[in-house]
Parts: sequence; C-alpha cells; structure tokens
Amino acid sequence: MTDTPIATPRAEPATETATLGGGCFWCLDAVYRELRGVTRVVSGYAGGHVENPSYEQVCGKRTGHAEVVEVTFDPAELSYADLLRVFFTIHDPTTPNRQGADVGPQYRSVILYHSEAQKRVAEQVMAEIAAARIWDAPLVTELVPATGASGRFWPAEPEHQDYFARNPWAGYCQVVVAPKVAKFRKAFADRLRRRAA
Repeated sequence: MTDTPIATPRAEPATETATLGGGCFWCLDAVYRELRGVTRVVSGYAGGHVENPSYEQVCGKRTGHAEVVEVTFDPAELSYADLLRVFFTIHDPTTPNRQGADVGPQYRSVILYHSEAQKRVAEQVMAEIAAARIWDAPLVTELVPATGASGRFWPAEPEHQDYFARNPWAGYCQVVVAPKVAKFRKAFADRLRRRAA
C-alpha cells in the first residue's frame, strides 16, 4: 500500500466589493476591467426606490438610481483606497448630476460603501483629493451605504456589460469612453492588467 497524498482544498482568495457611480457606467466598466487586482465588473443601477429598474426607467430620471459599477477586487493586490484614487481621476466629481454632456441624477458621482471601514477610507481619500486640488471646484460625490432598499444593486441589461469592448467604434465610445480609458492608461500604466500575447 502506498501513501497517497491527500489533496487539501485551496482557499479562494478573499475579495471585496466596491459600488461606484461616476457618470455613464460604460466608462467606469471599461476602465476597471483593465485594472490589475479587479476580478469582476458589473454595470448596473443603485441608489433608487424602484425594484429591478430598466435602463429606460433610469434614463427617465424618476427612479432615483445612479448608473454604477459593482467592482469585485482582491484587496491583497489592489487596495480600496487605490481603487478610489482611480475613480476620482476618471470622472469629474465636482459636477452634481452631470458628466460632460450627460445630465441627470443617474449620472451623479456616488460611492456606495459596503462597510464602515470602506466609509472611513472613502472619507480619507476624498479629503486627500480635495487637499491635492486635483479639481478646481469642491467634490460633490455622495457617500451613502450600500444597504437597504435604496442601496441595493441591480445589474443592468446584458447589452450594457463590457459595452466599450463590444462597441469600440460607436460614436459615444469614440468621443466619451475612449478618452477616459486613454487618460486612465497613461495615469496608471503601472497598474494595468497584463494582456495575453
């Protein structure tokens, strides 16, 4: 009889979730998919009062939802603070209910925190961004809990997932998304996910 080693189950790496709104979710989705340490990105809606809203309902500006992304990340590789530093670089957090030509409450700047620790880190990063005067105006980013009915995340329709990669030549992608992705790639070149050769 030979001794057969017993396979021990590998523990899944611990992950954390961030929920962020910074204008059209297509932009945030495109950027976070390229960030090393991010394991999953889902576009969706949060911060409203209607269950399982549709894109058309949210665009109608009566559900209270913001377009957001739910980002799953490995905190051993990417800190929540660094994830937020990217967030504050790729959208304008000083314009309430607006990102460029996109106007409405669904385009507001919002962080939905999943724990008191996330809330503290968000407050620290917001203070850091304000002190650095990266933006000419004060931050208007909302900091609200990702709990309760209004904090619940609803995934968007399939056509909104990974939109930029699937529609790179669409007009909005060329004019709005592509420049934000390019800005991110330049500012965070050392944080980009390695691409397969």
